[in-house]
Amino acid sequence: MDEHTRDPSVAPPISGEPSGWRPDRLESNGWEHGTLRRAVIHGVRLFNDGAYHESHDCFEIEWYNYGSGTTESAFLHGMVQVAAGAYKRVDFEDDDGMRSLFETALRYLHGVPGDYYGVDVDDVRTTLSVALEDPTAIDGWRIELDGDRPTATADSYAYAEELE
Repeated sequence: MDEHTRDPSVAPPISGEPSGWRPDRLESNGWEHGTLRRAVIHGVRLFNDGAYHESHDCFEIEWYNYGSGTTESAFLHGMVQVAAGAYKRVDFEDDDGMRSLFETALRYLHGVPGDYYGVDVDDVRTTLSVALEDPTAIDGWRIELDGDRPTATADSYAYAEELE
């Protein structure tokens, strides 16, 4: 764990034992990278609320904490592409742009554990793959986090606003 990725205020997962968390780790309440978990919580909730630009920002700012070639970097870069692809489809009706971004996301997410920092990455990969053929597959789709598909609350919007 690097000092710049610690965040003792981040809570343990609501359910399961996702990659990145170990109950015996004391720093960041069991998370290897507490700031990554915080970005994931807000990024997923904002995505699920249809705030794709804000979701993108949550993943992107955290991505800068990790060097290329790391699982953390690949995961975050993939999630940046997921949010950008959804933004292309929903806000610009640009399915070709969505497909291009989702293809890139799938390359980044290849090899990332199926339950990473609470995100059901297997479901993300499956949904993106289906959306390449049928873009409507993401209409109304929500990303699973800790066995739920939460939407944003005021604190997620405040977190995103602080990133600007």
